[in-house]
Amino acid sequence: MRNGIRIVTQNSNWLTFIVAAALLFFVQCKDNDSRQNAYFQNPLQNPADGPAAGNQDGNYPIPAEAGLEDVSNPTQIIGTGTPESVTEETFIKAVAKGGIITFNGGNKPFTLKLTKTAKIYNDASQYVVIDGGGLVTISGCGKVRILYMNTCDENMHWTTSHCQNQEFPQLTVQNITFADGNSSSETEFDGGGAIWVRGGRLKIVNCRFFNNVCATKGADVGGGAVRVFSQYNNLSVYVVNTTFGGASGYGNIGSNGGAISSIGVSWTFINCLLSYNMAIGNGGNPAQAGTSGGGSGGAIYNDGNTMTLSVLGSRIEHNSVNAFGSSIFFVSNDHTGSIKIDQSLIQLNTGGSWYPVYPSISMHADTKISVSNSIIK
Repeated sequence: MRNGIRIVTQNSNWLTFIVAAALLFFVQCKDNDSRQNAYFQNPLQNPADGPAAGNQDGNYPIPAEAGLEDVSNPTQIIGTGTPESVTEETFIKAVAKGGIITFNGGNKPFTLKLTKTAKIYNDASQYVVIDGGGLVTISGCGKVRILYMNTCDENMHWTTSHCQNQEFPQLTVQNITFADGNSSSETEFDGGGAIWVRGGRLKIVNCRFFNNVCATKGADVGGGAVRVFSQYNNLSVYVVNTTFGGASGYGNIGSNGGAISSIGVSWTFINCLLSYNMAIGNGGNPAQAGTSGGGSGGAIYNDGNTMTLSVLGSRIEHNSVNAFGSSIFFVSNDHTGSIKIDQSLIQLNTGGSWYPVYPSISMHADTKISVSNSIIK
């Protein structure tokens, strides 16, 4: 169940899919407070193609701004009704142009295979929404990163004099599976096997991340699936109803942050599942003598200053590390950061050390942490 309702449908044709997509998100006030419930149709749960999106036991209220974006009037529709019509070239061109992007590849799940990374240009569109309709898996084929956005990369066109803190572009990915992304060959902008983002805003809703890989050695490189820097005004990255791994054989891998990695970025995970991810570096940060460094944050790696982490209605389990933080590594260098965990289960994460307050969570002993209605063991 998701907030009392879980709707499972099999789309019979493309028209049905468009109608369903238009109804994916609506808001209902809850208890007259500022929190609201977002209801999901979740077709991302076919046992034949991997675990479902999100924590199936999660029931945490979702703010309206964290829910699905409206894609009922797309700017671009990729494909003409068959999987073959959804090509790498059309996808990469659509992402470069921006706007609201949907797919018309038929009414059955299919995979779009990439040999090149799709890149977002900072001056193309303020908002980029990529919606897979629950049918699309985008694969890096074990060779390339899938998506890249960087407001400070001159090749992506500078649009302000303060690229490290600008409001746009704002990227939302929703109803998509990201699989087999691999950024290991990247050197300048390393980490983020599936998605790498700096600047603007990032939101992830109703997605799955399977078998994505970034560099497996290095003291501060990471994010097997996602790596993020410099979000506008230090606003939080929302990750909602999303699975990273989810079952044995589906996990994401990096030197640090098996699922996600960031520096100076705040995160809010709502009704998510992070499991079977691995941080396989060795030696921590700074690297111990004789090691290449890394191995911290089995699921989540947060480093930097003035940041927050909220884990709400989520499960973090069966992740592993070689160094620190088998579930969460959270180091606020200026000791201003804070952690909130509510209605969540954190268990069965293995490896590592330096757990001053809670098992599997590495942080400064004076880090403010609030835990309610949760189990950490």
